[in-house]
Amino acid sequence: MIYTEILGNIAEPQWAELYAASAVEHITLDQWAAQRSRLKAVGDRGNEYAIALKRRTTLRDGDVVSYNAEERQMAVIRLRLNDILEIDLGALANMDSETIISTAVELGHAIGNQHWPAVVRGVKVFVPMTVDRKVMQSVMNTHRIPHIAYSFRSADQIIPYLSPHEVRQIVGHNDHHHAYEHR
Repeated sequence: MIYTEILGNIAEPQWAELYAASAVEHITLDQWAAQRSRLKAVGDRGNEYAIALKRRTTLRDGDVVSYNAEERQMAVIRLRLNDILEIDLGALANMDSETIISTAVELGHAIGNQHWPAVVRGVKVFVPMTVDRKVMQSVMNTHRIPHIAYSFRSADQIIPYLSPHEVRQIVGHNDHHHAYEHR
């Protein structure tokens, strides 16, 4: 069977009620797979799902792609978010303006040259993992930008502190306002 539409989302009251009363199979996707309109995935109960949605439709955490009322069975999308590169510019706070500007431009060049999206929040820059972690580490180590520190953090640790607009920049075009209400 090919699943061609999203029936609803468990964040909606009517679907939350059905979710609570159903045998649920979760289909876990990473954030990039969820942006595809055509994919095959295997649920946590071993069933295979061929999903073919309208173009420009993306799957959100909690989307229901299958529901059988007679058997009270449901298939629900779960998103696994990629880690985020966190760059800390806090050490620049007490430095002269020339050092601050030079460091910021150098960092902007390094990130921009890779076409990595970024969100700046306070003295931190958040960059989603769009390539392998080793590649991102290599880029950061190659540039060896003075006065900055970086680490990789779980999206769950970062996203609660970002605005919805910033979350969309970090995790793609999906709406994750309920991504952390996992059961």
